[in-house]
Amino acid sequence: MEDDGAKSSPAVHPALAPLSYLLGSWKGEGEVGFPTINSFSYGEQLQFSHSGKKPVMAYTQKTWKLNSGEPMHAESGYWRPKPDGTIEVVIAQSTGLVEVQKGTYNAEEKVIKLQTELVGNATKVKEITRVFKLVDGELSYEVQMATNQNSLQPHLKASLKRL
Repeated sequence: MEDDGAKSSPAVHPALAPLSYLLGSWKGEGEVGFPTINSFSYGEQLQFSHSGKKPVMAYTQKTWKLNSGEPMHAESGYWRPKPDGTIEVVIAQSTGLVEVQKGTYNAEEKVIKLQTELVGNATKVKEITRVFKLVDGELSYEVQMATNQNSLQPHLKASLKRL
């Protein structure tokens, strides 16, 4: 049998199957806002990948200015879904902030809800929530944030299409 040079993706670990719809690259636009931030739109790309060997998904995100393409925020981490519908997520941001989140997922409705257990290396940020939804093939999310001066409120939202 000859090798044609093509690489096939590894089989998805059974623990990742309920969230396998996330696997791949997603690209679109988002909006940022907060009482202490002037609102603006940005470009964004997310990627979810896996090795096939472990019950964990790797996650990367990058954003850029729409008018110039100049890089802005980036983050990466790992998502660990559990068979009981709970999920653990760790995220390291390019700003030095680290999030440890726990939450739930509904594989049928394709909704993931995350709440911070810990925000590390943050002087102002106290709490972050993230909700991801897949509707009609489009992945959207909303992020809410609380700081030492502002209660939990909308901060980011985006809508992404699979590449």
